[in-house]
Amino acid sequence: MEQRPVCLSIGGSDSCGGAGIQADLRVFEALNTHGCSAITALTAQNPATVARIEAVPLAQLDAELHAVFNYYDVAAVKTGMLLDAEHVAVISAVLSLFHAGKPLVIDPVMVSSSGVELLDPGGQAAMLNGLLPMAMLFTPNLDEAAVLLGRSVNDAETDAQQLMQMLNCNILLKGGHAEGEILRDVLCLTDARVVNIEHPRKAWNTERAHGSGCRLAAAIAALLAQGAKLEESVLRAIDMTTD
Repeated sequence: MEQRPVCLSIGGSDSCGGAGIQADLRVFEALNTHGCSAITALTAQNPATVARIEAVPLAQLDAELHAVFNYYDVAAVKTGMLLDAEHVAVISAVLSLFHAGKPLVIDPVMVSSSGVELLDPGGQAAMLNGLLPMAMLFTPNLDEAAVLLGRSVNDAETDAQQLMQMLNCNILLKGGHAEGEILRDVLCLTDARVVNIEHPRKAWNTERAHGSGCRLAAAIAALLAQGAKLEESVLRAIDMTTD
């Protein structure tokens, strides 16, 4: 039997299945990759609200990561909800040991769509300082970009370039939170190329929109695991997940 590339999702468990680990595993399977997971937190949530968050013990997270890497040749990693600095530190240490130089896609899940904090300030600093230097791609939405810039996003292309220079990482600035019927995502690459990707806003309800950022980042990771180049992976993933 032909072996499928292995993708690892590191993030939170979503009890309604629309986002987080559950959504990522569905995307990995749909794109013919073998999905593995390591869970940072258990959440009680639905598309409208996050009712409770329970942190996974650090020893359990570390054990899950080692169990995966000790058995599988992981082709790509995608991170989502990281919770706090302690969980980020465990992840950074394991990835630096087992996954250096391989594709890592970071979706900086800072706040839920219902407004609940999912990554505290210490975790944000740990993500930027410890995890981001290993990343191939960083995928903030407009709200997350505003937090990182310390101001609102005024011009997506210019601000994506500023983020790329600040963070020294390829940036996909997602435009789904913007107004208007045509949305624009901006891929800003460290080789100075900028790709604007426009697509019509979909008339999605709350349930369908829930986890859209998770699904996009997971699709990019799966395509990278199959050997696609970064720009191709981003363009194909956007096309697939906005269909």
